[in-house]
Amino acid sequence: MKTNHKKTVKIPLTVDQKIRRRTFISFGTFLALGSGAYVGWKWLLNAPEETAGITGGARVPLRRALNKTELFFRNFFSNKHLVKTYPVDRAAKNPRINSLIGIEDDEDFDIAAWKLQVKLNNQKNRYITIEEIKALPKTEIVYDFKCVEGWDEIQHWAGVKLSDFLTHFQLGNEAEKQYMGLETPNGAYYVGLERESILHPQTLLAYEMNGKAISTEHGAPLRLIIPVKYGIKNLKRIGMMSFSNSRPKDYWAEQGYDYYSGL
Repeated sequence: MKTNHKKTVKIPLTVDQKIRRRTFISFGTFLALGSGAYVGWKWLLNAPEETAGITGGARVPLRRALNKTELFFRNFFSNKHLVKTYPVDRAAKNPRINSLIGIEDDEDFDIAAWKLQVKLNNQKNRYITIEEIKALPKTEIVYDFKCVEGWDEIQHWAGVKLSDFLTHFQLGNEAEKQYMGLETPNGAYYVGLERESILHPQTLLAYEMNGKAISTEHGAPLRLIIPVKYGIKNLKRIGMMSFSNSRPKDYWAEQGYDYYSGL
């Protein structure tokens, strides 16, 4: 007795059928991803806002994610990671002014009388003049200054490495702490920085821009240039420096921005 086995013949799809199939799959995938993104956005939008403190203004899940991101990058941070530098002739001749917060209302500020106040725990505070800072070896850098507003510009700065400053003025024990706080003389603007970026070889206490003394609008007589951070961390007109093992206050982190603000 013979058994007949019919062989199934697969009819190939036409070009139009293939197009319709791919379109259906693509549309379905887009719809699924879009729906997921919308649901996630609504969930984040309705999540409770963090309790205001060192940071504030962000939703709890977002702040939690930002903090975990900071820990990740701090654990893998390396001072061998240097930002790209450029020839001096590539630098902007009239560098853009990114912000005047902390210096715009300080009309009575006397540059000639300025001294950097270094707050020391259980010790008398130190006051350091610009002449003492300029006496240290000068370092120059031409790099791409980046702003959180979305613009960037190649700029030329010069000053003393922050790590050299700390060594020269015997602040090594203070620098072992996890954070540094910097404030303008009037206390209106302030930033917090973690130890790894403080000691980065490209971080400067800058007093020159394009080979000349820094202008008032750019933070005279001394400002921070920290290439591994966005511009909001590059504090102008440094008035006070402090050290701690807990996060110092930070102006923009209080408004909901990322405390780390690294590149």
